[in-house]
Amino acid sequence: MSHQIEQKLKPNKPSYHHGDLRSTLLSAANVLLKETGIEGLSLRKLADKVGVSRTAPYHHFKDKNQLLCAIAEQGFVHWQQDAAFIFNQTGLSPKEKYRQFFHGYINYAADNPELYDLMFGRTIWKQNSATNELRDVAYPSFHHQVKMTKKWQEQGLMHRGEDTLRLSQVTWGTMHGIARLLIDGIYADRSHIDEMCDCAINLFTQQIPPAEAPN
Repeated sequence: MSHQIEQKLKPNKPSYHHGDLRSTLLSAANVLLKETGIEGLSLRKLADKVGVSRTAPYHHFKDKNQLLCAIAEQGFVHWQQDAAFIFNQTGLSPKEKYRQFFHGYINYAADNPELYDLMFGRTIWKQNSATNELRDVAYPSFHHQVKMTKKWQEQGLMHRGEDTLRLSQVTWGTMHGIARLLIDGIYADRSHIDEMCDCAINLFTQQIPPAEAPN
């Protein structure tokens, strides 16, 4: 009987299969990232939050940089899924899809400021410390924007005379700049940001004549 009572009094420790501990650690890391920022995140704190030994995270991430790259990798995957949803909608004009894409990018950054800093900031990229896995998902994200820009030019939505790569860089640079204004608190009023987005959209796009508009 005493043994049974002793067992009941012992705290239940979470058990994980080898395959799902990594995903559990990443979920907890995203929470810590929001709470403490990049500087406050560590493998030690992550282990404490999940309730595993302090050596357990090292079986999945050799150091903090690899953990940060894995978090950023997830961020790109989620954004690409959001963008794909926008582009795959039917019944919307090309300009409305572009408008939703532009606003969606800014909203994603605003809703996930710490993650956005990690995805597009100097912590990883300035130090040239991105893992191959992160590069494999981050670079195609911009390449897809170049591909979409070319399509928008062919549709007549964006200026055909501009170099596609340069136009993609300038439009992405504008989105990134607006996102930073919002994240850094320079423009705290969200309605002003929305108006800035609409202004940029109008500058980068042109009205497609009805006879030339694609189905």
